[in-house]
Amino acid sequence: MAETPDPVTIGVVVGPHGVRGTVRVRPSGPGDHLREGVSPLVAGARRAIRHSRPTPKGFLLDLEGVGDRPAAVGLKGEPLILDRSELDSPDEGEFYVGDLIGLTATDEAGERVGEVRETFETAAHEVLVIRTGEEDLFVPFTMEHVPGLDLDARRLTVRPPE
Repeated sequence: MAETPDPVTIGVVVGPHGVRGTVRVRPSGPGDHLREGVSPLVAGARRAIRHSRPTPKGFLLDLEGVGDRPAAVGLKGEPLILDRSELDSPDEGEFYVGDLIGLTATDEAGERVGEVRETFETAAHEVLVIRTGEEDLFVPFTMEHVPGLDLDARRLTVRPPE
């Protein structure tokens, strides 16, 4: 089984499309890495993306070694993973949403609120899931609710919704 030292999920197979092995993929983020020539780790094997088509609900991908519907069905739920070193470098002032995981969340007075445990995307914006101890706090990743972010210090400032 192939592994990556610093894995980043770029999408998840949500099911088959048609009978020739095409898979439907929900991207993590905008899907910039779901393009021809990229070879993500899928179900323990590197599989080159031979063809990629964006759709309103994600992407349709033809993956190397997946030639029929049963093979595509077998990949349902599998993440597509690249090593962080394989990702395109973000532009200045940009970052990958996955870089927020593990950051310490503080309030505007500098008091610790918790730690960012995960994120998920909604139609409007990303939402941060902050573990505050016994419960999770859901904070929209907007300027109103996250007025400060310092990746170097591994910290962000939050204003949780009422």
